[in-house]
Amino acid sequence: MQAKLSTMFQSLRVRNYRLFATGQLIKLIGVWMMFIAQDWLVLELSDNSATALGVVTALQFTPVLLLTLLSGRLADRYDKRMLLFVANAFWTVLALVMSILVITGLVQLWHVFAFAALLGVANAVETPVRQAFVSELVGVPLLPNALSLNAATFNSARIVGPAVAGLAIAAFDVGPVFLFSALSSIAPLVNVVRMRAAELHRKDLPPTGQREQAKVVDGLRYVARRPDLLLPMVVMSVIGMSLFNFQLTLAALAKTVFNTGAASFGLFSTALAVGALVGALAGTGRRSRPSVWLVLGAAVGCASFGTLVGLAGAYWLVVALLLPTGFFMVFFAQAANQRVQLGVDAAFRGRVMALWVLVFLGTNPVGAPLIGWVAETFGAGASIWIGGLISLAAALLALTWQLRRSGARLRMRVLPMPRFYVVSPGAE
Repeated sequence: MQAKLSTMFQSLRVRNYRLFATGQLIKLIGVWMMFIAQDWLVLELSDNSATALGVVTALQFTPVLLLTLLSGRLADRYDKRMLLFVANAFWTVLALVMSILVITGLVQLWHVFAFAALLGVANAVETPVRQAFVSELVGVPLLPNALSLNAATFNSARIVGPAVAGLAIAAFDVGPVFLFSALSSIAPLVNVVRMRAAELHRKDLPPTGQREQAKVVDGLRYVARRPDLLLPMVVMSVIGMSLFNFQLTLAALAKTVFNTGAASFGLFSTALAVGALVGALAGTGRRSRPSVWLVLGAAVGCASFGTLVGLAGAYWLVVALLLPTGFFMVFFAQAANQRVQLGVDAAFRGRVMALWVLVFLGTNPVGAPLIGWVAETFGAGASIWIGGLISLAAALLALTWQLRRSGARLRMRVLPMPRFYVVSPGAE
């Protein structure tokens, strides 16, 4: 067990990565608390409108759709550490301003809309830079482990944040939650400054003339020529748009279907995050690039359990199903992320990871308003299971395409334990 734990957390031995992960964990706990408070505030200000909640989600991710590819270009041209500092500083200032509006009681619905859009700008710059920066913190050999720990950090915060936020909203209202989120976002700023630049695993920045040649379109052409990168991105774009809207759908499900309070809504998010944390830790022992079959199998599992969540009619059953849903959701996303990161040339990493962030988060502005409309018109449960069926169809279609392209066959073994496996051409 000691050896297993040592392997699982080996990236934390690197000082710069340890500072990075610690700062992210503190900030993300506050961010998830803020998301819960923000959703609850929107429902209060809009008379429980799922459409308004969908608009906020769309505004939050629209900048990702518009700016992420440009941010990837910046990541390939400039110091990623400095870019992270600037983006996090902008986030901190915005969170402080919003917390003051909420605490003083001056906040209006349009304030929340504007706040979500501006935070989206900070997120659009910070996320692709952060994704590409991980390889500079630990180097390629430890990259799979570091990426899995990143997901574990994210989902640990998603466990703690919503649970604490639900209790804090019930006890103190939403104002103090926004203030804590603002203060927690200072941690990454401090830790980025404390990093040792000499210990980063990075090449020297290219000369100014070569930086200007790092074009966004070159990154798009690079991915278009690589089916091994394109396939996981396409599947992620469909699932991200149709199913990965649990921030919106679970809030609507808790408040409009089961008529529960903020604490119970936090339990939904926490159950999803517990499964997600297990899924993230399951990938920490990976040492090589995940196979396409692992990625597609996890996508099928994610879509299947997501569909069942939407069809569940009992509160306890939703909580139970959110555990495997969270597991497969993160296991799929992390395996796809690792397949992309470990298959890309270093010169294109910033732009390719920006495209990854675009398909992972940038599809929300398209899907969130539609999902919100479906939730308000047909019910929150329908918005989940419809998205699940669309995701399942995309995953199965991708699996069929890959089988035909490779000439492999899908087989099922019953004993000693039922399982599907892939037989390569000629192996039979």
